[in-house]
Amino acid sequence: MKKIVFATNNPDKFREVREILGKSLDIVSLPDIGCHEDIPETADTLEGNALIKARYIKEHYGYDCFADDTGLEVKALNNAPGVYSARYAGESKDFGANVRKVLREMEGKDDRSARFKTVIALVLGDKEILFDGVINGTIIESPRGNAGFGYDPIFLPSGYFVTFAEMSNDVKNKISHRALAIEQFKKYLENSNI
Repeated sequence: MKKIVFATNNPDKFREVREILGKSLDIVSLPDIGCHEDIPETADTLEGNALIKARYIKEHYGYDCFADDTGLEVKALNNAPGVYSARYAGESKDFGANVRKVLREMEGKDDRSARFKTVIALVLGDKEILFDGVINGTIIESPRGNAGFGYDPIFLPSGYFVTFAEMSNDVKNKISHRALAIEQFKKYLENSNI
């Protein structure tokens, strides 16, 4: 089975991706390869940030790698927080503060439509491939649920009556933006006989 590095420092994200992929791939974490750096995300797009992280691991450690970047895009906030989702309320990456900031900025807004978008960048040998997944939904007025992470307690996916934070991992890992992007990534690897 092919080993591939997942360039993330987010343990929740690592666990979620490992659950979605199952045993189809041997995913290795950054600490597993001795990488303890906080790889800078300096691009102004999700695609750019995902590529920065994947390229960094390939260039500095020599491993085939994939990385993702995810953003919550809220229509009434001109698609903010978007690429700045993790640092929306400051450099501390405090998701409680990020959620509170979005809810404050949404006060009095009629259009609560939003979407989550994940972009995965795969650096495999000398190839670079991008995959993305999008799920539409709405921002609710107050957080609900204790599962998930990030903005999950305030995001109600279209067609559902529960937030991502109220869903079981099994359900979320079938319908989420990250699951949709990972599914494309997985199919690509299967078709490439990796």
